[in-house]
Amino acid sequence: LATHHPWAGLLVCTAHPSQSIPIVVFFQLGERHEIRSDPIHPGAGTLARSTAMATTRPLLLCAALLLAALSCTFAADAPFLVAHKKVALSRPKPGVERLAVSLDLYNQGSATAYDVAINDDSWPKEAFELVSGEVSKTLERLEPGATASHAFVLESKTQGRFQASPAVIKYRVATKAALQEAYSTPILPLDILAERPPVKKFEWVSDCVHFHSGISPW
Repeated sequence: LATHHPWAGLLVCTAHPSQSIPIVVFFQLGERHEIRSDPIHPGAGTLARSTAMATTRPLLLCAALLLAALSCTFAADAPFLVAHKKVALSRPKPGVERLAVSLDLYNQGSATAYDVAINDDSWPKEAFELVSGEVSKTLERLEPGATASHAFVLESKTQGRFQASPAVIKYRVATKAALQEAYSTPILPLDILAERPPVKKFEWVSDCVHFHSGISPW
């Protein structure tokens, strides 16, 4: 049997329904060829003579669109976890830097993620002390469109520049046995206990006096 493909006039040949082995016939694009298959077994006969003309560009475009559609179909049936990591610095007292770490998790896919494990243990214990919360958290599931958050607080007395790694999120998909893995957004390097320029209090007070009195300092 022979039918013309609806996209670009590509001739697609298949075996007769009584045959158990499909026939695949290839022809070169842009040229006219006569195609004739060999019999599959005695008495099966041959395929009818067929000709086809096709241009390369429309066929490649159709193939790309088909692959994109298939990719979207497969992606639509899976969870897609997006994690945003943030760190806020503060100085509760001299010589101590406090780091408030937060992670916001969102399932942007259309399937549920199971056994979700958030882990952010990239902070060296010799430089950072955990004072509140835990660096890891587990969730039984995260439904499509659902969000989750995780937070903990660290303190450091070690001065220097530190580059924290993204948090790691592992989860399971109902259709796959292997664990899936995702990463949070990276953060900029942190300047722990960085020296801050001193504030010139006299100039600041002087400017305030001139402002309230209406007298220009210039």
